[in-house]
Amino acid sequence: MTSQAKATTATVAVVQAGSVVFDASACVDKAVGLIGKAAAIGAKIILFPEAFITGYPKGLNYGLVVGARDEKGREEFRLYLDAAIEVPGPETERVGEAAATSGTYVIMGAIERELGTCYCTALFFGPDGRLLGKHRKLMPTAMERMIWGFGDGSTLTVVDSPYGRIGSVICWENYMPMLRMAMYSKNVAIYCAPTADDRDTWLPSMQHIALEGRCFVLTACQFLRKKDIPETVRVSLGESQDAVLMRGGSAVISPLGKVLAGPHFEGETILTATLDLNDIGRGKFDFDVAGHYSRPDVFQLIVNEAPARPVMTKEGK
Repeated sequence: MTSQAKATTATVAVVQAGSVVFDASACVDKAVGLIGKAAAIGAKIILFPEAFITGYPKGLNYGLVVGARDEKGREEFRLYLDAAIEVPGPETERVGEAAATSGTYVIMGAIERELGTCYCTALFFGPDGRLLGKHRKLMPTAMERMIWGFGDGSTLTVVDSPYGRIGSVICWENYMPMLRMAMYSKNVAIYCAPTADDRDTWLPSMQHIALEGRCFVLTACQFLRKKDIPETVRVSLGESQDAVLMRGGSAVISPLGKVLAGPHFEGETILTATLDLNDIGRGKFDFDVAGHYSRPDVFQLIVNEAPARPVMTKEGK
């Protein structure tokens, strides 16, 4: 099948696994193995959780209170910043090689470093191994704003595939209706929602998005215990080292809201589902939120997709 051929089915996988927190190389090692396992059971599109490389710092407070920081918290942030990866870089090359070896599209959650700032990023890899693009989380939530920068409109990325357009919206960005509308307007077919939200309320939110966008929704969350966080940092959650910090809840949902796989809360797993891509067109019959069910004479959304740079040359670069 060429890259331009249109498929009618797709087997997808959502990977529910914990990071090797603060260790980029070990995270990539684990990711490469999981990509191979998912491909071996037929997956052509593989989604990893939010911040899989190099970890979502669940339970860390970095010593923060309003109006003050502590020295240990500064060191904890330095460790996190040093563990983050550059994009592109050696870690993205290795993930790309795994995507090429398996012939899969891989959507990978990563903590990206640029200058002295971390960004929560979703990376898109093609079956030829190329890094096809990225999406930086626009709006970190609560304490995330102290450790992550804000993405801009230049990374509202969708990538073409034989299975339709693939896009990603990260965690609570999915509660931003204007961002969802921007993605629907790009005709996203495989809507990927890597997350750190393992609450019971997450699945119905994903079902709503599938129904609203008439798209397939893939969501992946980590399964992580307190003992998976390095002892060099303070963890405020969990009474014991075996305490579960993130319990998963990964799932796959159809364009009419049917749960095709998951949710799973019992540990690490790879969930798969075979999608009937014609279900997208069947769903658009009575609801196309960016098409015949919109009212542009009443409502219009303006999206700024220009890069927002703090320093620009005279050439505008």
